[in-house]
Amino acid sequence: MDEFIARGFAATRLDDVAKRAGVAKGTIYLHFKDKEALFEELIRTAIVPLVNRLAAAGPPPAGVSIRDMVENFARAFIHDVVTTRRGDIVRLIVAEGPRFPDIADFYYREVVSKGIAGMRALIELGVISGEIQQKNLARFPQILVAPAIVAIIWQSLFSKHAPLDANEMFRVHLDLIFGERRTT
Repeated sequence: MDEFIARGFAATRLDDVAKRAGVAKGTIYLHFKDKEALFEELIRTAIVPLVNRLAAAGPPPAGVSIRDMVENFARAFIHDVVTTRRGDIVRLIVAEGPRFPDIADFYYREVVSKGIAGMRALIELGVISGEIQQKNLARFPQILVAPAIVAIIWQSLFSKHAPLDANEMFRVHLDLIFGERRTT
C-alpha cells in the first residue's frame, strides 16, 4: 500500500514493493501475476470487507431504523477509510482510474457496485417503512454516499486549510434525506 500511495499506480515498480517488504522480487511473483494483481489484492483486503458488511446488512433488527443502519455504516466508513490510508487507495483510483481502466473496472465490480446495491436495498427498505419520502432516491443511491466521497477528496486536498468534520457533514446530509432527528 505504501508504494502505491507514495508513487501512484503507474510509477510503482514491483522491485520497490519487494524492497520495502524485505523480500526478493521473485517472492512477489510466487503470489501475484503482476502489479495489477497485487493492487487488486490490496483492494480486496483493504476495502472490499467494509463494503461487504454493507451488502450483507439485510433488514434492520427490531428497534433499529434504516437511518441508524446508514449512520452506523457511515461512521465505520469514515473511521476505517476517510481517516486512514485506505482513503488514499480511493484517491488513487479516482486519480489514475481513467488511465488504467482495468483497475477502475475491477474497483467498480468489487467495491462500487456492491456499495450501490447495499445502499439501494437500504433506501428501498426506508421507502417501504416510510422513513424516506423521496422514492426516486433508490434510482440514485450515489446521493446517499456522496458525502463520504467528498470527505475522502477533501481530506487529501483541503483539510490543512479547512478541516472537515465528516461525521457531522454526514449527519446533516442524512437530516436532509430522513428529516431532522428529534431530540427529547
